[in-house]
Amino acid sequence: MTADAPLALDTVDHMVLRSLHRNPRAPFAEIGADAGVHERTVARRLERLTATGRVRFTAALVPEYLGEGVIAELAVRCAPGRLHETALSLARRADTRSVEVATGGLEVYAEIGAPDHDTLLTLIDSAIGRLDGVVDIRSQVVLRLLLTASDWAPYDDVPTDVRRRTAAGVPLPDPPAVDDLDRRLVSLLGADARMSTTRLAHALRVGETTARRRLARLMASHVLHLRLHVDPAVLGYPVEARFRLSIAPSRLEAALRLLAREPAVRHLVLTTGTSNVLGYSSHRDTRELHAFTTRVFAGLDGVTATETAVLMRTYKRASIAEPPPQGAVPAP
Repeated sequence: MTADAPLALDTVDHMVLRSLHRNPRAPFAEIGADAGVHERTVARRLERLTATGRVRFTAALVPEYLGEGVIAELAVRCAPGRLHETALSLARRADTRSVEVATGGLEVYAEIGAPDHDTLLTLIDSAIGRLDGVVDIRSQVVLRLLLTASDWAPYDDVPTDVRRRTAAGVPLPDPPAVDDLDRRLVSLLGADARMSTTRLAHALRVGETTARRRLARLMASHVLHLRLHVDPAVLGYPVEARFRLSIAPSRLEAALRLLAREPAVRHLVLTTGTSNVLGYSSHRDTRELHAFTTRVFAGLDGVTATETAVLMRTYKRASIAEPPPQGAVPAP
């Protein structure tokens, strides 16, 4: 569980978040019309929510879909008393995308990106391995990305295109070619996801038609994740689980399709190692988590081992450090 005191949301807040979840660049006037309030009310509500740090916009190209670099999942074992400090150190690194601590052993889990395997080895051995308090590191390389937090849709019954394809066993389309102009555009959106097309064009020094066309092409693809990121606890899902599964290769594809059909699953990857599937799920309470694991995992053929842990604290999501929980003990 990653949240501090719950952030109270009313009906209007939820309607604003639902609209922005579906379209992060939706005009305030359009959102206000759907919610039955003035656009200034929408702007004020969003400003209040984003000020907490638990609601924000993110924009990034997905290297796994573009076939760029290496993504690895690390389990960093720590000496007693060094867990929090190690997690903070990893969260401060620019190359980590997520950092969390879960129930179980004294381990910090981190997702890290590197341009190649040689660089990854250097990061593990010479950088992370030399942090004070680090006792051991286990690494697994991501072989295939199936679902991300962008495919977790608590407001919608209709699955995203990526989830629908994964559940049906249909490959994703080939990624569009991405050039320097596209990357600059995404960088601008990372700073301000709702930046107007006029301002984007001016910053890129291109015509507004070009900027609009580039943005539309990227948003229509799966390689750009432009989304409203909301801490699941804010939406009423304070229990987050991390699960690892060992599945026989002959049953793997069928199991992945079944997992993709579960709305609670918000991240799913295929990795190297004896536990070849890693996933995350979000739940309203521990009873719901228990019902999920007993029903879903029991229904998967070829599973030889399962391991489930509850996240106790998240230090980084979507490459952005999380605000510290209220009452958190500062590092010495």
